[in-house]
Amino acid sequence: MVTTTFAFDATLSRLTIDLGAVRQNYRRLRRELGDVPCAGVVKADGYGLGADHVASVLYEEGCRTFFVATFDEAVGLRQILPEGDIACLNGLLPGTEAAYVEHRLTPVLNDLGQVARWRAHGVKTGAPLAAMLHVDTGMNRLGLDGREMDQVAEDPALLDGIDWQYVLSHLCAADAPDSPMNAQQLARFTEMRRRLPGAIKASLANSSGIFLGSDYHHDLARPGIALYGGRPSAGGDNPMRCPIRIEGRILQVRTVERGWTVGYGGSWRAGRETRIATVAAGYADGYLRSLSSVGRVAVGGRLCNVVGRVSMDMIMVDVTDMDPADTAPGGMVEVLGPTVTPDAMADLAGTIGYELLTSLGSRYVRHYVDSAE
Repeated sequence: MVTTTFAFDATLSRLTIDLGAVRQNYRRLRRELGDVPCAGVVKADGYGLGADHVASVLYEEGCRTFFVATFDEAVGLRQILPEGDIACLNGLLPGTEAAYVEHRLTPVLNDLGQVARWRAHGVKTGAPLAAMLHVDTGMNRLGLDGREMDQVAEDPALLDGIDWQYVLSHLCAADAPDSPMNAQQLARFTEMRRRLPGAIKASLANSSGIFLGSDYHHDLARPGIALYGGRPSAGGDNPMRCPIRIEGRILQVRTVERGWTVGYGGSWRAGRETRIATVAAGYADGYLRSLSSVGRVAVGGRLCNVVGRVSMDMIMVDVTDMDPADTAPGGMVEVLGPTVTPDAMADLAGTIGYELLTSLGSRYVRHYVDSAE
């Protein structure tokens, strides 16, 4: 591989990740939980921020239980965290039992077939193996359903021979505090726990569930998006700090006459003489095409509108009302960050902040800072 060093800054876009904000978000969640332990969900490469950095910071803050989605993510995380409990939410795929034991991973068992295979592997190793049991309370995605719970109630021995760490379920609408589904799921979870043999610790609260109150906290909370600055409630204030700042470089500024169009398809037409800044950020960088003519960026701390269609590598921004000194070619604008938050842009794009964070492209030059140190 040939490495070329330039005598100038060729960076077109950069992503600054403030691990101090992640620390403070974790501390904020712990205050909300009181004495209830707080896990960390670091799937999808730490929601796009880098699981290696995020998990290490959370471990320093006292987090000892981590959740990922896939087996590969779990193995990678074990290399970063020699200690701590790592649970895999997608469950136990056939043939992976020995590898789970080798890497000291905890499967979240989602059906009675997985339970039987894990128990049988424990018999081979000579001791019950640790696991978590997922029960479905309304998501209808993963977890033991009502029919399987009936089987457990009739034959409690189906769950014998496993070192159960937690029984967990997932809330469907916790970001809508007034949704009746929250209370319904809590009631179902309580009833399902009652039907389980023995006393197994419980985990129900996700990020938004933490803010529904202590009835939802149980024995372990497992926040995800709130660690990364996402708002717990869709309609409320956000107490979490945004840990990212994405900046794109201004490539060119031009004046577009009234009536001229901008971008592919001519979908946006200037209603006045307009100064347009072309910025190096596009859908290849995770700036969604659905933000065409509705997105915003921050220039000098002020919001400016994206005009025309988002293309693969560029967006066009109306900077007519900005000081030309703040929009000179070569300067950087905030594409996503504390001023232009992922949640705000997600609202404009008709999606959720999760998608924006986990869609970040690979071209950003990543820079990690820690404002809490």
